[in-house]
Formats: sequence, C-alpha cells, structure tokens
Amino acid sequence: MKIATVNVNGVRAAMRKGMGPWLSSVDADVVCLQEVRAPDEIVHDFFSDEWNVVAHASEIKGRSGVALLARGEVHDVAVGSEALGTVAEAATHTGRWLEATVATPVGNVRVVSVYVHSGEAGTPKMDDKYEFLDLMTARMKNLSQGYERVVVMGDINTAHTERDIKNWKGNLASAGFLPEERAYLDRWYADGWVDVHRLLEGDRDGPYTWWSMRGKAFDNDAGWRIDLQVANDVMAQAATSAQVDRADSWGERWSDHAPLVVDYAL
Repeated sequence: MKIATVNVNGVRAAMRKGMGPWLSSVDADVVCLQEVRAPDEIVHDFFSDEWNVVAHASEIKGRSGVALLARGEVHDVAVGSEALGTVAEAATHTGRWLEATVATPVGNVRVVSVYVHSGEAGTPKMDDKYEFLDLMTARMKNLSQGYERVVVMGDINTAHTERDIKNWKGNLASAGFLPEERAYLDRWYADGWVDVHRLLEGDRDGPYTWWSMRGKAFDNDAGWRIDLQVANDVMAQAATSAQVDRADSWGERWSDHAPLVVDYAL
C-alpha cells in the first residue's frame, strides 16, 4: 500500500502549476492533502473521476482544508468535531482534521489527513495551536485503541528535533520549534506512535519537506521536516520505504511543501 501526503498550498494553484502529472506518476493508493483552501465541490471536480474523494473545507474562506483521495472504498468518515469533540467546533479548527477507513485487499486502514497551523509565539494564534494539538493528542489515543492499522499524516508544522530543521539555532524561539510544541511529538512517540519517515531514514539531517518560497532556501536545502506519517506499531512495522518527492528545481515546484510517500507491505 503506497500512501502519500502533501500540503498543496492551495489546490487550484497546485493543479495549475503541475500537481496533476505528479499525482498520475506517484501510483499511490491513498493521497492526503492539506491546505486545500477550496470548497469541497472544487476538490471533487478535480479528482473524483479517478479517485474516491472525501474533503473537509474550513468555515473560514480561503483557509486550511483537508482531503483524502483513495483507490479503495472509503467509509466511516469523520471530520472536525465529529472526531475531535464538540470543543473543536471553533471555526479555526475546521478544515484541519479528516479521518476515514480505507479498504485494502488485506484489511482496513484508518487514515487521517491533518493540518496543524503554524502558530505565532506569544499570541492567541499559538494558544489556538496548542488547543488543537491537545484535541489531536486525545483523538490519537482513541485511534490507537480502536483500530488495528492507523496512519495519521499531514502538515504538523512542528520540527521535532535538530535533525528536522536546517537552521535550528536560529529558530529556538520560533513557532514550529518551540519546546512546548515539540513536547507533543515526544508524547505521541512515548505512547507508541512511530514517525515512519524517521524510522526508515535513521538519525541524519532531514530529509526536509518544506522550504520557504523566499530567498535561496530551496536551493540551499534550508528546510524543515514538518510533514509526517505517524503510524501505530502494526503499520510502522510494515513500512518498507519512504521518499520526499522534492522538485528538481525551484521553478518546478507546485507547492512550498514536497510530498512524503511511504510504501507499506501489508
């Protein structure tokens, strides 16, 4: 089972810039999208001819939005407050969490597409991020207890360790690398969740999944590894390979993120 995740930075712009050929070539069974930033009907218009599509737009126009594309049958869909609880009904928390069960020849896999916003240190936006991470952490505990195979994936907007950000010294006080944010990932891994990409890559710098569109960040590989596939033990042990589909050049990018693609031998 090949699973891909990517923050598209606006699905309409991504499709215009070249996302379509990548999607055709990746040969994935499941693709999770974040920051779709479009109504659900637009997402269906783009993809439903070839995929089973589930989408969850933000209530705030032009913000967030998550989607799931699958080759297999999709059922038991839950989005936003349906999965995370009534406190997640805040508009800022919509378009951030979508989960569904995807059928495979060897059994079902529970798949989550999640978008955690970046935050801003010392502001209400940061408080909102922590509130969402609290909801996410509680839901992940329920997922690990309720399903045999689970992968939670998307743009977490948090670099876990110094290996996950090129300029970590210059970002010690920046949102995305604050100790309080990184502690959430510590908690997930202590609870048995596995960062599949890191498991397969080992203890080395990167590979990064996001680079600023400004300056020479992409050319110098001054990136952040903030797009993850976090799996329960059954799925993590089945992971055989992972790759970041980094564009060959700045001009060929169709998003500021690159897709993370993982193969699972189910």
